Amino acid sequence: MTRGDNGDGRTDEQLLNAHIAGDTDAFARLIERHQPRLLAIAYRTTNNPEDAHDALQEALLSAHCMATHYRAEAKVISWLHRIVVNACLDRIRRNKSHRTIPIPEFDILPLADPHDHTTEVDLAVSVGRALDLLPPDQRAAVVAVDVEGLPVHEAARRLGVPAGTIKSRCARGRLKLATLLGHLQEPV
Repeated sequence: MTRGDNGDGRTDEQLLNAHIAGDTDAFARLIERHQPRLLAIAYRTTNNPEDAHDALQEALLSAHCMATHYRAEAKVISWLHRIVVNACLDRIRRNKSHRTIPIPEFDILPLADPHDHTTEVDLAVSVGRALDLLPPDQRAAVVAVDVEGLPVHEAARRLGVPAGTIKSRCARGRLKLATLLGHLQEPV
């Protein structure tokens, strides 16, 4: 029942129903309301800005065309979330079958400065790279539960799998992340 601050007092469900009924502006208003959140989900899932934007565009096109298949069992934002995550996972799978050769990065050593937040940035980059090494289904589960903070049952509903599947994907993903990020642990 989300009402947006884009000047349209209709709920998400009302906007989607208006779109289905032929209102040419309703879908655009719905997307304006949720695009920043959906793009953030795409970024976290793909870990690549270009793929995130492409996947979001594919997801929104799919949602626009498939709106008549929306079942009011879930909120509209949950339905959109699931479409975005699925589009991201599809893009990740396609990218794996069309391997590219990355351009090597140059290491730049930061100067030691107590006000320098390079360590935080390095940690974020390390975690992002480690997440990118997880299989797409594990990454989606870990991002939903550990990054977005969704309860397991909500993550399961949004990703369209049982809660037990989310738990096992998170457990396997966390174990792999612990191995990949073990170098960050403080010596005991």
